[in-house]
Amino acid sequence: MLNRSHRFHLPFLLFAIGLSAVLFFSPVAGFSQTTGLETPQALQPPEIVVRQSNDQQPGSLSLTQGVKKTVLENGLTVLTKEVHTAPVVTVQVWYRVGSRDETPGINGIAHQLEHLLFKGTQSRPIQFGRLFSALGSSSNAFTSYDQTAYFGTVRRDKLDALLVLEADRMQNSIIDADQLTSEKRVVISELQGYENSPDYRLRRTVLRTAFPDSSYGLPIGGTKADVEQFTVEQVRAYYRTYYHPDNAVLVIVGDFQTEPTLKRVRESFGQIAGRSPGERKDLASTQATVPAQTKPTTPIVLRERGSAPLIQMVYPLPTVAHPDIPALQVMDLVLTEGRSSRLYQALIETGLTSATGGYTANLIAGGWYTLYATAVSGQSLEKIDQVFLQTISTLQEKGITEAELNRAKAQLLASTILQNRDITSQAFQLGNDQISTGDYRYTDKILAAVKQVTSADVQRVAKTYLQPIQRTVGYFEPLQQAGNPGVGSSGAVPITENFSPGQPVDPAEVAKYLPPANADAVKSTQALPQSFTLPNGLKVLLLPDRSTPTVTLSGYIRAGAEFDTPESAGLASLTAGNLMNGTRTKDALTLAQTLENQGARLGFSANREGVSVGGIALDGDLPILISTLADVVQNASFPAQELELSRQRALTGLKLELDNPARLGRRVFQQTVYPNNHPFHTFPTEASLKGITRDGMVRFYQEHYRPDATVLALVGSFDPATVKQLLQRELGLWKTAGAPPAVTYPSVSLPKSPVRLTPDMPGKTQSVTLLGYQGINRRDPLYYPSLVLNEILGGSTLSSRLGTEIRDRQGLTYGIYSFFAAGQQKGPFLIQMQTAPEDAQRAIVATVKLLEQLRDVGVTPDEVTTAKRALTNSYPVDLADPDNLTEVILMNQVYGLSLDELRQFPAKVDAITPVQVNQAIKELIHPDRLVIVTAGPVSAASK
Repeated sequence: MLNRSHRFHLPFLLFAIGLSAVLFFSPVAGFSQTTGLETPQALQPPEIVVRQSNDQQPGSLSLTQGVKKTVLENGLTVLTKEVHTAPVVTVQVWYRVGSRDETPGINGIAHQLEHLLFKGTQSRPIQFGRLFSALGSSSNAFTSYDQTAYFGTVRRDKLDALLVLEADRMQNSIIDADQLTSEKRVVISELQGYENSPDYRLRRTVLRTAFPDSSYGLPIGGTKADVEQFTVEQVRAYYRTYYHPDNAVLVIVGDFQTEPTLKRVRESFGQIAGRSPGERKDLASTQATVPAQTKPTTPIVLRERGSAPLIQMVYPLPTVAHPDIPALQVMDLVLTEGRSSRLYQALIETGLTSATGGYTANLIAGGWYTLYATAVSGQSLEKIDQVFLQTISTLQEKGITEAELNRAKAQLLASTILQNRDITSQAFQLGNDQISTGDYRYTDKILAAVKQVTSADVQRVAKTYLQPIQRTVGYFEPLQQAGNPGVGSSGAVPITENFSPGQPVDPAEVAKYLPPANADAVKSTQALPQSFTLPNGLKVLLLPDRSTPTVTLSGYIRAGAEFDTPESAGLASLTAGNLMNGTRTKDALTLAQTLENQGARLGFSANREGVSVGGIALDGDLPILISTLADVVQNASFPAQELELSRQRALTGLKLELDNPARLGRRVFQQTVYPNNHPFHTFPTEASLKGITRDGMVRFYQEHYRPDATVLALVGSFDPATVKQLLQRELGLWKTAGAPPAVTYPSVSLPKSPVRLTPDMPGKTQSVTLLGYQGINRRDPLYYPSLVLNEILGGSTLSSRLGTEIRDRQGLTYGIYSFFAAGQQKGPFLIQMQTAPEDAQRAIVATVKLLEQLRDVGVTPDEVTTAKRALTNSYPVDLADPDNLTEVILMNQVYGLSLDELRQFPAKVDAITPVQVNQAIKELIHPDRLVIVTAGPVSAASK
């Protein structure tokens, strides 16, 4: 769900559920999700002036307006905020414990404990993921340096149930030897998945070197050696020490009434005993001190298998209590945010790197500033390092301009507002600020302080904290550049192991432990978008929503990779990536600054069936967003120099893709499922990328970027009539001739017997396995039965049949999922999982046996009922996020569905019968005709 284009993220969070780490978007631009203990007196509550739409008066916005803080007698801090824009509510419990509270030998124990809190309690000895799924909750958890948090977002009638479940596992979780043994394997799978990434390995090494005497130098998830040694007694002791009401913050945001909800909070959480003052661990005094470097250091050099050279550096920073933090945030944006930033201009625009960025981490006991880059092939890390140093030196000597200062402030304000549009993000901000600083208003105060930052302040903090003597720098130098790994095939897959899958979880067993929902039914009708078509064929959907002063734009242009040929593979993607590189009247930097000066964003990316357009802005900046969009789709100029730079970035990206087991595995899988003449078979190669010419790109642009192949959807604070006039003015003159280009999709046959492929990737610690074949498209009559079927089979890694068997019972994988990629064309049915190389074959056998069991026995009526309830309950949760809502509206139009589909979807799912699901199984599940691809290090046990 966190798929926004915002840059502000921290790549060091570990999530409990999923195939990989999920990026966590900080509520304040560039801010760590873990801040400090005390708020400086200089930070005062803000008066944030937000540009309003034409019919609104200018005013102020407080992100914490309406928040109520309550402290129960047992010490639990409760933060409540009513937001009545959608019938959903989020419940989050944040604990003041993380890897900061660890030492070598028990590194990763907080993260291990987080996993175990999903395994059940004394009164509910059942996987909690199944309970959350039954509620339709979008639930997860994470462990970080200073905190561990558990969060779920549900329809409002499920609020009481979430409160009961979170209160139950605060003190009653079962931690026994069998569960610990099983979940250790899952955690090790997760950690080794990260080990596949050279970026992760370099970051871990740099932090450990920079902070050798601090727990902040330890990896959050721990190490395999430490995890293997955890004992039940150690984990239980950690649980007893840190999981108490007086060490936690409960956050509730959404559509509820405060006083009745607080009454229910007291009934559920108030019964948990708090500790006496003498028993309480003074967590504020736990100091994971971040020392400053006192002498120059030479670069750390990692020479290991990989695909592209990397550089990372860290500079120690103070805690959030220091008054220099606001100026440091502005400094970071000047250096790293957007195309107009100094490091983008110095490194990417010069062709030295394909990517660069940075972030500040301001934690309870210290912090650091990280800068990083990926080198373009042939460029030396030493040269890139010197550019980093020179760019910083110039800032220190000459300072920044007023234009840079104002741009950074606008970006910070806009990103903060844009990242707080949905209730889950609002609750994250409150929980983060309260647990880390003791003040839920911290973000408001930071924004007020940033308004007072001057150019001189930025220059001063750069001189103070970015001294070469203080930094630790690391280089990753690949021992061999990744080429196209060899693909071995064993033909038919032998399913010979003696394995019998366990019985599916009985929904009645889940229901027995499920707290009741609120008595009041949710009665809310989803608003429908307005639709119109311009005379030139461009389709538009508008849905006003004045809950926040923002606008979300999603677009589709039928100019995707389906039009690539093997010789020109990558052309669609390069064309989309070059749209913002200049028009007839504006160069690339001018286009970027037009948006970045307001904190707005606009981007284009090609996928298989089309080009995705994404934009976000404050509502007053919608005309700028639309005019920029109109300019680039009609007047893109494709400068030759920018094409060459983007080509080099694409070639670097190709190397990274071929070095990523999941990406390489998907490429091999697609090219096996779909024949050579099928558009889904074609992928870029080094030769095809090098063969793309500017003339070919211009020709592709002129042929495929057309108004009658374009759909736009906008959701946000605007007047539809005004926006319609704006679109007619900016895009109404976009003309084209002839019929839109079309592409032929040949028929695809399933293999007659299983096919096994094993792309060898030496040096990787985890394998990724994909199993499947061609599935269905979105208009297929089996689509709705397939949704219910997939929810039962592998829709969730904690509650599905696959998750129950492969993850929970056997502990073979960190995550396993299935899905039908049903687009305009027939995409694949796919099961994907990550395992240790030696466990791949065992997991494959178990998965195939489960598919055979599903086909032979089918599903039960209770399973169907539970799956439908999960899907329909989660639907309003998804639509409460404006990004998701805009995308659903857009794709319904692209797929040729009615406007009312937005409202009818739950009823269509609810109408599916067990007979229909079992019929879908017969037509869609073919365990004897699978394509199976395992990408990773070849292991005798995996063949």
